[in-house]
Amino acid sequence: MTTQNTVAQHWIDGAWVDSTEHRDSIDPATSKVIGHYADGGATEADAAIAAAVRAFNSGWTDDSALRARVLDELAAAFERNSEALIEQLALENGKIKPEARFEVSMVPSKLRYYAALTRTERGHSGTPRPDVLSIVLREPMGVAGIIVPWNSPVVLMVRSLAPALAAGTTVVIKMPAQTAQTNALLARVMSEAPSLPRGVINLFTESGGEGSRRLIASPQVPVISFTGSSATGRAISAVGAQSLKRFGLELGGKTPHLVFDDADLDAALPVLEKALTVFAGQFCMTGSRLLVQRGIAEQLRERLAARLQAVRVGPASDPRSDMGPLIDKANMQRVDQAVEAAIAAGAKVIVRGGPITEGELANGAFYRPTLLQVSDSKLDIVQQETFGPVLTLQVFDTEAEAVALANDSEYGLAAAIWTRDTKRSLRVARKVQAGTVWINDWAKVYDEFEEGGYRQSGLGRLNGVAAIDDFIEYKHISLSTAEA
Repeated sequence: MTTQNTVAQHWIDGAWVDSTEHRDSIDPATSKVIGHYADGGATEADAAIAAAVRAFNSGWTDDSALRARVLDELAAAFERNSEALIEQLALENGKIKPEARFEVSMVPSKLRYYAALTRTERGHSGTPRPDVLSIVLREPMGVAGIIVPWNSPVVLMVRSLAPALAAGTTVVIKMPAQTAQTNALLARVMSEAPSLPRGVINLFTESGGEGSRRLIASPQVPVISFTGSSATGRAISAVGAQSLKRFGLELGGKTPHLVFDDADLDAALPVLEKALTVFAGQFCMTGSRLLVQRGIAEQLRERLAARLQAVRVGPASDPRSDMGPLIDKANMQRVDQAVEAAIAAGAKVIVRGGPITEGELANGAFYRPTLLQVSDSKLDIVQQETFGPVLTLQVFDTEAEAVALANDSEYGLAAAIWTRDTKRSLRVARKVQAGTVWINDWAKVYDEFEEGGYRQSGLGRLNGVAAIDDFIEYKHISLSTAEA
């Protein structure tokens, strides 16, 4: 396996590539420097695109058996290196060890699922008339650009990579600077796949946006798979529209939990807590809106407040930690400013967590869970994605009111319903405008079932069979069999 020096580098055309500018990698739990990385941009993006174009034209697209074998080999490589990935993710991304382990554990099955789909050709043919044979081919679009966020870089990279490879595209992956050491480790892991042709996967890291803009503007990159904020998704879509570029977008979310009077609170409360604190609330499906029926509102408020106050915030290195830090202090300050603005606008404080500014954790980006009760659903804290452990609570009386509150958002990524009434759960699930709806549960996703958002939460779907369609063109060939 190719090795690199002490600077985390890019992996382009099967080789490690340095940049003229280096930056520091920071541990969000301590703000200490843990390494250095090559900071890429347009030059690295151009080199990666050129390598991917060459690989696309080298026979990769025509050999489904090779693609399936590569996906299986990648799955095995991730399994072999899982402990190293967990340790690196916990250190650089701030996740506590169980969360880092959960993220890494999701990867092999995704790769194997798409390996299996690669072996299942889904083109079709027919005879629309007695003298005509029609054939529909599914052809890869070309080079796919994959833009990955910092909050879950391992699984979110693979979630786009696996269907892209299955479809037959080659890829250029733009990774976030906040996880540069993890990015380099990911590249090393992928380089272990013995059947992977040079240039099929190319990965670069950048702190700015030059490389991303190059991918989006390039006519040689016809499709972009992007996971990130809705604002960025709208911005890149506007640029890509000039060339009718195809986008697969999973964007922001503001997941509501609808808790009805008959809900099993003993079962719901631990999940409601975790829905807020997993990844320190830096998750597109974070349960950030709590809608509670009036009959149980006081009891739920008191019990949940006690649980949130008891959450032990700390570094991944401490096995007693329940929740890790935010990604950096800038985001910690941003979240706290949003909370202060909400309080000034009338939100009632139930639990005022906030930044840890004293003691041994003060150097890190730690933010304690916060619970605010609101009556105005138009407050920014209710409407805008906070991306931190901040939960708003609203009280409703009727089922119709609950649905209206749940849908009173520009987002539609996910929702959860808590009730013992099966008929009501399905009735409400049909009315809630979200791409994923859980009943008496949260954050269960499966490789074989599609995931994505309504409205400002995205375009297209990831996971499942539909994910491959982002990277595919359909070609109809019509052959006349009539005698001359």
